[in-house]
Amino acid sequence: MNQKSANQQWGGRFKSGPSTIMEQINTSIDFDKNLWQQDILSSLAHSEMLAKQNIISNEDKEKIHEGLKKIEKEILTGEFHFDKTLEDIHMNIEARLAERIGEAGKRLHTARSRNDQVATDFRLWIRQHIDELVSRVRHLMLNLAKRALEYADTAMPGFTHLQSAQPITFGHHLLAYVEMLCRDQGRLNDTRKRLNENPLGAAALAGTSFPIDRQMTAKLLKFDRPMANSLDAVSDRDFALEYLSALSIMAMHLSRMAEEIIIWCSPPFSFIKLSDAYTTGSSIMPQKRNPDAAELIRAKLGRISGALIGLLTVMKGLPLAYAKDMQEDKEQVFTATNTMILCLDASAGMIADLKANQDQMAHWAGSGFSTATDLADWLVKELKLPFRTAHHVTGKIVSYAEQHNLTLEKVPLKKMQEIEPLINTSIYSVLSVQASLASRTSEGGTAPANVRKSAQSWINQLKDKS
Repeated sequence: MNQKSANQQWGGRFKSGPSTIMEQINTSIDFDKNLWQQDILSSLAHSEMLAKQNIISNEDKEKIHEGLKKIEKEILTGEFHFDKTLEDIHMNIEARLAERIGEAGKRLHTARSRNDQVATDFRLWIRQHIDELVSRVRHLMLNLAKRALEYADTAMPGFTHLQSAQPITFGHHLLAYVEMLCRDQGRLNDTRKRLNENPLGAAALAGTSFPIDRQMTAKLLKFDRPMANSLDAVSDRDFALEYLSALSIMAMHLSRMAEEIIIWCSPPFSFIKLSDAYTTGSSIMPQKRNPDAAELIRAKLGRISGALIGLLTVMKGLPLAYAKDMQEDKEQVFTATNTMILCLDASAGMIADLKANQDQMAHWAGSGFSTATDLADWLVKELKLPFRTAHHVTGKIVSYAEQHNLTLEKVPLKKMQEIEPLINTSIYSVLSVQASLASRTSEGGTAPANVRKSAQSWINQLKDKS
């Protein structure tokens, strides 16, 4: 196999270059070129610090800054050539800088390594994308809150085990996802807070003998502080793992919501309808309207959680400090991030698009004797029965209703009194779906008044910060 000349950026120790297959497995430029903005940003900060510390001259710093700005324009306009033989984004930019400005460009790498350079760029990239994702999460939350307010009085069956349990409102159901997404947003913000430390200056693994100012580069790059241990700075990717974990939990929430949309759209339920914008047809069955956007969101959890498991597997046995295994960290993060952006946007679109079939929801809200708990509660509150006794009495009444194909509202008083003599006509005041909904006024309950108040509060919060 032909050998190529040694890489000019690191090849002083080598007489010949890598084999073609080594070059293929070693290069990362195809995906880590996504870090180009962060690499230029960290290089600008690094060179600013080097000049301030008199490690390089101000003249060289100005040349470096001018050259980096021109490279930025080249990349933005598509004129920049990404060279696989230069392995990664750091060496591509540095080589191009040396071509543009000569010897001054070769001074940029003083007092840093690709190890601390990539750790810095990667943290900057994730930090930026956390901010973008949080904005999208808030947009989805706002859409959910608006629809919750719209459907604050709309009755639907609440399920456990996918069996009718108790009546709830559709607005209350939608607000449950607002709460989940709020926690998802919190996890992203917590991740951002923990990752916001500066690895730059850790160099390869042991720090540097140059009189660098890490506080300065931290400030320039808007990090809270420099990382305290140089080995830790270059060798861990827990910030990326935490980020992928937060994305995986959020993807799980979106997958659950997508699953419910799929169920609600199906003809046996017919609780909601999605327009043509978020459905597709069948190549053979002309009547079909498939909720494919929701199905794809449901499936994409696998890609995002797979990225988390993949990176955990990469990191699990690595001794300190850096190993080339860690080149496998970025591609998974990039893919998971792009997938999450798409899922959030599609989810927000579907929530804004859906229309509830309120009559169908109301019809099924009372199914499965869903007000049985209200009956039991009435026995406790009005007749002072112990709850377990009330539960037993209610079970007998439900059994009678089921045998005679009656709703609880239609069970004759006389039959109820045969089971529990103290029952009186006021029992019927709690057996309707609307009565059940109105009674659930405990904090966090499904009562329409609660839903309207909570939905409006969320709308106000989300609009204020959007």
